[in-house]
Amino acid sequence: MSSANKVAIVTASDSGIGKKCAIYLAKQGHDVGITWHKDDAGAKETAKEVESFGRRAELIQLNLSNLPEGANAIQELIDRFGRIDALVNNAGAMNKAPFLEVDFNDWQQIFTVDVHGAFLCSQIAARAMVKQGQGGRIVNITSVHEHTPLPEASAYTAAKHALGGLTKSMALELVSYNILVNAVAPGAIATPMNDMDEGDAEPGSLPNVPLARPGETKEIASLVAWLCSEDASYTTGQSFIVDGGFMLANPQFKPQS
Repeated sequence: MSSANKVAIVTASDSGIGKKCAIYLAKQGHDVGITWHKDDAGAKETAKEVESFGRRAELIQLNLSNLPEGANAIQELIDRFGRIDALVNNAGAMNKAPFLEVDFNDWQQIFTVDVHGAFLCSQIAARAMVKQGQGGRIVNITSVHEHTPLPEASAYTAAKHALGGLTKSMALELVSYNILVNAVAPGAIATPMNDMDEGDAEPGSLPNVPLARPGETKEIASLVAWLCSEDASYTTGQSFIVDGGFMLANPQFKPQS
């Protein structure tokens, strides 16, 4: 079965990893629902690229800091297309602070967007997939910090661990509907969130990682596209680390003097 006439929704697809995922899914034959929080111009640019492959694009603002109402944008996109076959939960937030100084409101905000938002978007999408009766795919973009802590980012680390656990639970509960759920856990990728742009993944620019460079968005998006394809029909409940060898070296913790 090809991806022709299938629909994918990619949250936060106005830039970075989400934008590249939308483009790769369009190349694969999906019509694409594009969401944005603040960058509507970026979302329109993504839509143009999706349409350049002869695919349909629909745009909507998604505010996962306002829940549960904010997640209704996913249902709106499903209604516009008339179906959904794949959801990529890429929207996320992060902040850094030493554990002893973490403000509860900041902690709660990270969990609201990164965990509660992904939960609600997935639930809306999965209910539609079950009703359609043709299975589907859900891919959660977590982080390498789903698997190892990020110093002075306890909220972000805990949220990404939680999203990894949610991925496994969803995979088990939805498998009987042929809805396959996986996570992709990127390391340092050249995106605006990391104060980098496309093309900044210069060899030698990240020497503390074995591959000695940041990743490129296409190196995440190509995996996401595969997970949303029929070729990934025997894969569920997994977390795929794409980190240039970061986890092997784990260079982030320095011995205390």
